Amino acid sequence: MKKSWTWVAGFFVAALVVYGPVFSAGFIWDDAAHVVRPALQSLDGLRRIWFEIGATQQYYPVVHTAFWLEHLAFGDSPMGYHGVNVLLHAAASCLFAGVLRRLDVPGAWFAAGLFLLHPVSVESVAWISEQKNTLSLVGYLLAALAYLRFDASRRRGHYAIATAFFLLALGSKTVTASLPAALLLIFWWKRGRLEFRRDVAPLLPWFCLALLGGMLTSWVEREFIGARDEDFALNALQRVLLASRVIWFYFGKLVYPVDLIFIYPRWKIDGALGWQFIFPLGIVVAAAAAWHWRRQRGLIVALLFFVGSLFPALGFVNVYPFRFSYVADHFQYLASLGIFALAGAGLTRVLGRWPLGLPSTIIVGGAILLGTLTWRQSSNYRTEFALYEATLAKNPNAAIAHNNLGNLLVSAGRSNEALPHFDAAVRLVPQSAKYEYSFAFALMGLSNPAAAVPHFERTLQIEPDHALARYGLGMAWKNLGRADAAEKQLKLAVELNPALPEAHFNLGVVLGQKGDAPGALENFAVAVRLNPQSPDPEFSWAVLLVLLNRLDEAWPHFERAGKLAPNRAYIQNSFGRALIMAKRLDEGMDHFRQAIQIDPNFAEGHANLAEALRQSGRTDEAARHFAEATRLGWKR
Repeated sequence: MKKSWTWVAGFFVAALVVYGPVFSAGFIWDDAAHVVRPALQSLDGLRRIWFEIGATQQYYPVVHTAFWLEHLAFGDSPMGYHGVNVLLHAAASCLFAGVLRRLDVPGAWFAAGLFLLHPVSVESVAWISEQKNTLSLVGYLLAALAYLRFDASRRRGHYAIATAFFLLALGSKTVTASLPAALLLIFWWKRGRLEFRRDVAPLLPWFCLALLGGMLTSWVEREFIGARDEDFALNALQRVLLASRVIWFYFGKLVYPVDLIFIYPRWKIDGALGWQFIFPLGIVVAAAAAWHWRRQRGLIVALLFFVGSLFPALGFVNVYPFRFSYVADHFQYLASLGIFALAGAGLTRVLGRWPLGLPSTIIVGGAILLGTLTWRQSSNYRTEFALYEATLAKNPNAAIAHNNLGNLLVSAGRSNEALPHFDAAVRLVPQSAKYEYSFAFALMGLSNPAAAVPHFERTLQIEPDHALARYGLGMAWKNLGRADAAEKQLKLAVELNPALPEAHFNLGVVLGQKGDAPGALENFAVAVRLNPQSPDPEFSWAVLLVLLNRLDEAWPHFERAGKLAPNRAYIQNSFGRALIMAKRLDEGMDHFRQAIQIDPNFAEGHANLAEALRQSGRTDEAARHFAEATRLGWKR
């Protein structure tokens, strides 16, 4: 027992060391869709996590409850989430050793160490969103240990505990639905045959739970996440070709873990290419070899566990990431246990025959090598920039990486650097509304609406109901002085998404410029209702009321705009001019003074204050402000 705790402590220390780089890492890609959104941070949000499908990106209520609790503890600091993920991975590694020891598999800690340190696990551990992998595996292994205890005792309490852990695993990620089948494999390996009453019947409820969980996940992937359309249109032959290639790919990455990439190239699966039949042929040869060695049931069980646990990622079921690549390291996090168990047992027997001391040297050297590879791979996750740059260095045709890196550059104010990445994305995937829109958005940020128009138009050719693209195209036409075209697109935008305040506001501006005051006022009112913290519609509303000579109605809108944007000199200046129109000279001068206090170099503010002072007979002070306005470039 003391020796086991020494191993456990060593595993946790090793995990903290080799995953050291992730503790300074931030959120990446879709982490924001998993880490609790503001709307779900309350107790009512916790209720929605469990009882409202669609409230979270995927319906995994256990893992999203974990994120909910972590948000209470860590807020928006990513370090805590990363720390939990590393600790869960270390815990899973120790539980894996516990299962193997319970089954009397040689080299249990050796196999668990391979799993702990292998760089193929980095994606699951360093990516916060994949806490569904680490947490579900902990539940999976706890359920396996509890069920093995039940198998020995046949006590109902042990069965209930095992079922609770299985539900915990399913509620974190339904790839764990393979557990009851894995348990039957284990019983066949240990006993040489299966008995229905003893082995199969107790697991039938688990199979039902697994089936329901799998069907629900498949439906959510299709209906809520978008795992459909031509990107997933494969016939039966193509899916067989894909599945066999996926199996060999993952096995290869376990044996030779180099060139690991966050987004791998997306293969073209084509039955007309003869070389693609090498992969299913290889599966047939491997199966024949396993049958030849059928007395070695452990070998067969390990391989069947590997392939069976991979089933959800083999291409027979559509999952959203297939849009970008058919393979990802995190897909084999659970399945890799079969190969590691086989490797641990095999290497233990081989090394046990070697001279004393040499096996220890090899094990330590291998651990250092794997740990170094894992540390280096973890470093790619320290920032989103680093992750996408590392991805593109090995997979320059990863369109989604180009697009995401471009968006990061735009957010960092480096839009010129982003343009080549957007250009690469739309060239690699010509029919992507997402990539065309990103390109157009970046061009608008560079004040180049003429170049943005064709990208907005291509976005809408692909996805006519893209409300933001309609809005963007309307803004491009507005900036180019095409009021009629702008009005048309902005009206379509608010029809598609009535809750888009920017579209209502700019539609109001366009309608106001065209003389449609009632339409403009109506849209300003909607924009204010949708986003009461924005000063722009309040200000435009006030200015239009002034132009309509409805001055008394304008005052509250000027006041709210000034409170929402206290550092905008032009709001105070316009407020002052309106007050002067209403013959409220002293109040108008107060607002002109506020304007030049906010911006001492605001020439128009000095000029307006000077004119007001002149009208009030304070000519000397007026002359000083006229002179300052002239110095700043104001002309009568």
